[in-house]
Formats: sequence, C-alpha cells, structure tokens
Amino acid sequence: MDWHEKLDGTRKGLRNLNGAIPETAQAFGALGKAVKQGGVLEFKQKEFVALGIAVALRCEDCIGLHVEALVKAGASRAEVGDVLAMSIQMGGGPAMMYAAKAIECFDQLTR
Repeated sequence: MDWHEKLDGTRKGLRNLNGAIPETAQAFGALGKAVKQGGVLEFKQKEFVALGIAVALRCEDCIGLHVEALVKAGASRAEVGDVLAMSIQMGGGPAMMYAAKAIECFDQLTR
C-alpha cells in the first residue's frame, strides 16, 4: 500500500463528509483540539495512545493519520514499535496484522 496515497484519499473522504455534516465535523474537530492541547500528557504520548487504539480497532485510515502525526512529532521507530507491541498484546492476532500495516506506514512516511 502507498501510505501517501492512502492519506490523500483519507483526507479527501473526510473533506467530503465534513461538507455533508459541517456542524458535527466542527464539533468533532473542537473535541480533538481540546483533548490534544489539554491534560497532563504530551501531544506525542496522546498520539501513541491513539495509534494503539487504531491498531486494536483495525482502522487503516486512523493508523495513517496517527503515524503521520507521530512522525511530525519526532517519534522514533523504536517508540512506535513499543506501542505496536502493546497493541498486539491487547488485540491479539488481528492487531498483529494491523501493527504490520502501521510499521510499514511509519517506514514509508520517514523515507
């Protein structure tokens, strides 16, 4: 899979959805902003949590967006690997398949 193309497609789909339900999209965006800016955890730590959940719930689009955020936040491959290992522990075999997608995404986005 080409993760750059996948992210472009994800964003296109989200823009389309946002146009159909602008109030909901705006509210969800405000929630995301509040969660990422508030609290005691740093942004990168929060993105690690989000990536773990994305893998466990098997959401490819979410994996792409959160890996991209982690790359921008300076996450290392080893840190991402630790998160993926924990996701596998919590999600079993299916999570392992999506963890493989996540590390592939990280490798592509850091080239």
